Amino acid sequence: MPFVANCQELDGLAEFMEDFEENDNLEEVRRIRKISSLKRENRRLRNSVSFQIGLHLTNAVRKPWKIIVLPFSLPMLCFTLGMRRLGKTSSLTTGLDLEHEIQPRTNSIVLFPTNGVGFGHFTRMYSVARALRKQDPEMEIIFFTTMPTLHIPYVENYATYHLAGKYKHKDMDSSTWNMLVEEMLTLVLETHNPRYFMFDGAFPYRGMLNSIFGRDEITRIWMRRGMFRKGSSIPVDSIEYFDLIVHPGDAIEVKHSELEHSVATLKIPPITLLREDEIESREITRGRLNLPLDAKVIYVQLGAGQINDIASEIRMTIDALLESPEMHIVLGESMLGERLNFVHKRIHLLRDYPNSMYYNGFDFAIQAGGYNSFHEMRSIGIPTLFYPNMNTGMDDQYARCKVAEDEKWGLVLEKRTAKSIKSAIRKLFEFERLERPSSISGSVVLSDHLIGEMDGD
Repeated sequence: MPFVANCQELDGLAEFMEDFEENDNLEEVRRIRKISSLKRENRRLRNSVSFQIGLHLTNAVRKPWKIIVLPFSLPMLCFTLGMRRLGKTSSLTTGLDLEHEIQPRTNSIVLFPTNGVGFGHFTRMYSVARALRKQDPEMEIIFFTTMPTLHIPYVENYATYHLAGKYKHKDMDSSTWNMLVEEMLTLVLETHNPRYFMFDGAFPYRGMLNSIFGRDEITRIWMRRGMFRKGSSIPVDSIEYFDLIVHPGDAIEVKHSELEHSVATLKIPPITLLREDEIESREITRGRLNLPLDAKVIYVQLGAGQINDIASEIRMTIDALLESPEMHIVLGESMLGERLNFVHKRIHLLRDYPNSMYYNGFDFAIQAGGYNSFHEMRSIGIPTLFYPNMNTGMDDQYARCKVAEDEKWGLVLEKRTAKSIKSAIRKLFEFERLERPSSISGSVVLSDHLIGEMDGD
C-alpha cells in the first residue's frame, strides 16, 4: 500500500509540474505579447505626423542654426510625410522587426478577403478554402476579414475573426483603424503560426502590411485580379511585402503589369466556387424555391438599383419579363444590401449564398457583368443577358461580356432603356442552354501549388 501511495503521489507531482510549466509558458507568451504590443504602440507614436513635426521643431530649438533653414525644412518634411501617407513613397519599417523567437509553422493558412461592393474577394477566398480542405482535411483554415457574412464559413467549421470596416465606426480615422488591423491580425498570426497568409483585395491596408512585415517564416500571398498600373492608389512599397502574387485568369486577355517588381507571380484559371456535382438538380431547386416544374424560369441579379423606382434598370427589366405570362422570375438579393420589397405571384426572392447552387433550376438569366457572375454563368452555359457596368475603370466588363456573344450563349446590352431591354429579352428567349466543357477552377490549381510546396519542404 505505501508503494502504491508513493506512486500516486509521484503521478500527482508530475501532473502538478506539467501544469506549472504550462502556466509558466503561458505567462511568458503573455509577457512577450505585451512587450510587442507596447513596442508597436511606441513605433506608431514615433512615426505619427504630429510627433515627426514636433521632433523637427524641437531639434531646431536645441540647435539654433537649424532655425535659419526651418522655413525650408519644415515644408519639405510636411511634403515627405504627406507623400508617405498617400502611399507615394515607401513607409518607414523601423521597429517592425520581430524580436522574439519564431515558433514552428503549423499546418494552417490565414485568409484575408476584404469587403468590396459584392462578394468577389470573399468568394475567391472561400473557393480556395474549400479546395484546400478537400486536398488536406487536416489543414487549419482561418478567415480574418472585414466581410460581415462570417456565418458562411463559420457553419463550415472554419475559424473566423471579424473586424468591422472603417466606415462602420463613428468618426474613426484611417490611422486608428489601421492600428486595429495591425493589432488584431498580429494576434491571429502569433496564435496560429500559419504556414501561409493570403490577402484578396485591391488595396493592401497599412496595418496589414505592418503585421506581415518581417514574418519570413510565413509565405505571404496577394491574390489580385488585373495588373498593377502606374499611378494607382496602392502604396508603392506594398508589393514587396509579399512572397507571391496570384493573378486569377479572365475570359479576356489581361495586360501585363506596368509596375516592375521582383515578387514571384502565379497565373491561374478563372475561379468559380462550386463544382458541377455540387449544384442542385432542377427538381430540387424548383421544389426548394417553390417554382413550378413546367414553368420557364429566369434568374435576375443586377446589384444596385431600387426596384420600386419605375425608371431603374431593374424595374424596367422586371416589367418587361412580366409581360410573358408563363415566365417566373427569381430575383437575387445581395446579403450585403437591403431586402427587396416587391410582391408578385410570379416573383420569387432569393437571399442565399451561393446562389449558384440553384442555377440548374433556371432556363435564362439576366446579370451584371462582374467577374464572378460572368464566370459562374459561363461554366454552366445558362443563356444570359448581361448589363455591363461601363464605368468600372480597370475592370473591362463590356469586353468580358462580349465573350458570351462570341461563344453564342449570351447577349450584351450596353445602353438600357425600356425599349432596348424588351428587345434584348425577346432575343434571349430564342437561346437554348449549351453544354459547356468542364473546366478546373483556379482555386484547385492554387491549392495544388500550395500543397505541393508543403510536400517539398
